Amino acid sequence: MRNKSLQKLVLSAMFLAIGMVLPTLTMQIKEIGDTLLPMHLPVLLCGLICGPWYGLVIGFMLPFLRSVTFGMPPIYPNAVWMALELAAYGAVIGLVYLCFKKKKTLAVYVSLVSAMIAGRIVWGIAKAVLMGLGGKSFTFAAFIAGGFVDALPGIVIQLVMIPVIMKIVDKVYKK
Repeated sequence: MRNKSLQKLVLSAMFLAIGMVLPTLTMQIKEIGDTLLPMHLPVLLCGLICGPWYGLVIGFMLPFLRSVTFGMPPIYPNAVWMALELAAYGAVIGLVYLCFKKKKTLAVYVSLVSAMIAGRIVWGIAKAVLMGLGGKSFTFAAFIAGGFVDALPGIVIQLVMIPVIMKIVDKVYKK
């Protein structure tokens, strides 16, 4: 039991480190990051592999840690709404995945799509509230554009890579 907790803690630290480094591939260009969603992958994998609580914590910490370390995303309001969004991704994907007795590809896809929808809803609400506090509006059209249209390449990457990575993890873990 204790070894399992330690294993999850170490894996979560690894996902946090990957989340810190992966966005540097976008060269800190906000528009590319908004399109490819590089912080989402390690948080989603953390929720699947380590569980919902680890996914929630890593998802929440990652934007703030990147903000104070690299200056991106800006701590307010971007890191705040990203922290809430990523925490939702990590928690929801882990919770939904726990509901499946057989951890097959279907379980990964249902968990992933559920997390994507929940995370985007949380992002939209958080962004609307924070922008409203700043005297700006966040329209439904902006929500659809930012959450789905602009993010489409990142969504496709997640839908392709995460099930493949989980298949590899399952093969390695079963050996």
